[in-house]
Amino acid sequence: MRVLVADDHDLVRETIASFLVSSDGITVVETAATLDEALVAVQGEYVFDLILLDYNMPGMNGLNGLARMKEAAGKVPVSILSGTASPAVAQAAIEAGAMGFVPKTLGSKSMVSAVKFMAMGEVYAPFDFMQKAQEKTVGNLTERETAVLQGLCEGKSNKEIARDLDLQEVTIKLHVKTLSRKLEARNRTHAAMIAKERCLV
Repeated sequence: MRVLVADDHDLVRETIASFLVSSDGITVVETAATLDEALVAVQGEYVFDLILLDYNMPGMNGLNGLARMKEAAGKVPVSILSGTASPAVAQAAIEAGAMGFVPKTLGSKSMVSAVKFMAMGEVYAPFDFMQKAQEKTVGNLTERETAVLQGLCEGKSNKEIARDLDLQEVTIKLHVKTLSRKLEARNRTHAAMIAKERCLV
């Protein structure tokens, strides 16, 4: 099995690569520090069985990077790796075609198991992690509204959130209006403040 690990943090990248290369059945682990480097790697000598992309590394621009890699990699499964993204973002990534979502907090054995699982074509997302999407949602926010709220908390514009979630900007405007009403927020900034106070994202 051949795996490509793309992450801009040297220690994280090398640690994950070490986990994988020391396990049975994984013979090659290539690494990259940016999306552009990863795109070059998939054109190299190896045909990978799985590609892991850090959600926040240079070049990703949210889920736009996922779309670029899926187009470049063809049938090779692509998964999102992150230490900070919310369960709502993880769900959005899977809806956008990611083979799974892997938190960087996973232990070594779980990480290896997840990689092998996804390489076989099965969608992976830790149950406990994804349950937080329900636990943290108040005011009857949908998963999509929670993902938009995450973008607001990161200070992103409607256009940037739309790009991340692969939606139209007008759709994001409607979500912002709806979630603001549900949270009884005066505006998007107030909604972000409420979200942080209540630990919604």
